[in-house]
Amino acid sequence: MALKIIDYGTFEYQKMVNLRNDLLRRPLGLSLLKDEIEKEKENLLIGAFDDDQILGCCMLVPQDIHTVRLRQMAVVDDLQGKGIGRALMRFAENLARDHGFKTISMHARKNAIGFYEKMGYKSKGSDFIEITIPHVIMEKKL
Repeated sequence: MALKIIDYGTFEYQKMVNLRNDLLRRPLGLSLLKDEIEKEKENLLIGAFDDDQILGCCMLVPQDIHTVRLRQMAVVDDLQGKGIGRALMRFAENLARDHGFKTISMHARKNAIGFYEKMGYKSKGSDFIEITIPHVIMEKKL
């Protein structure tokens, strides 16, 4: 498995968009919108690949000079539990540190809280609904 930064607009980026649509949006009856995708030009886009097959992805979105937000974390369903998500998180955390960020935050889906807690993230505040499902803000100091 290779972990790498994906360049916006490339063939690998399109695989990332397709994976996110398939795993995160379609099950909710949604799809990524063109204006959402346009905003991703400035983000750190991360993918896990086996040759040319995408296994998982996430992105880092700067919030301010100290905080970056993890978004759109996805791992192919039948590969979950095999360490791909953990490897993506470590890679993302190292990238965030390398870029000078001190904190990673996220809006975690409630069903993924246990995974993030094992990675050292702490819940902050109450649950809320985002894209039709329960989420909680989670954060980790780097």
